[in-house]
Amino acid sequence: MSQERRRPTRAPQPRRSSSSTLSVVIAVVAVVLGFFILRDIRSDGTSEPRTQNTTVTEASPDETIAVETTAAPTIPLTSFKVQVANASKISGSAGQLTTELQGRGYIVQPALNSSAATPKLTTTVVYYLPGSEAQAALVAAELGGVGTAPMPAPIPTDTGNLGEASVLIMLGTDIAGKPLGTPVPTAPAAVETTVAG
Repeated sequence: MSQERRRPTRAPQPRRSSSSTLSVVIAVVAVVLGFFILRDIRSDGTSEPRTQNTTVTEASPDETIAVETTAAPTIPLTSFKVQVANASKISGSAGQLTTELQGRGYIVQPALNSSAATPKLTTTVVYYLPGSEAQAALVAAELGGVGTAPMPAPIPTDTGNLGEASVLIMLGTDIAGKPLGTPVPTAPAAVETTVAG
């Protein structure tokens, strides 16, 4: 009779669930970040456009994941005044833009014309007084991403001044007489994901 050699059988090893746990944690973090991004996109457009920076690092099962969120400062639309000056020579276009901006929550002074020395502009420019660069960028984004520049001297309005405004829109033919597009959505807050070990 031949003797059968039997190999000893091992008990089944439990599966390591650390990788699945890590997958669940990453999925939860992604869902939470997605929620905040969608919430910010659906906001009413009363804050400065923001940028999103995300750093993704693979983590080992023993590491914990810390999520740090930093938001860019917001600029209330009612914290500054805007002046629209018609440099397009299209009658009524500065008044139309003034009304549209007021409808979006900006404080806009009555429309003016450009100075007699200002030639007809084909491209709209947003000028700003010192310290109002962020406000001008917000207005420029609202207008579809037009250019910004420091305020020239003398001020190129027919009155030669801005009143209480710190931002001047010199309306060119590119957007004069045309309705503004849909409001520029506010980009999500800057998000920085770090892995703590």
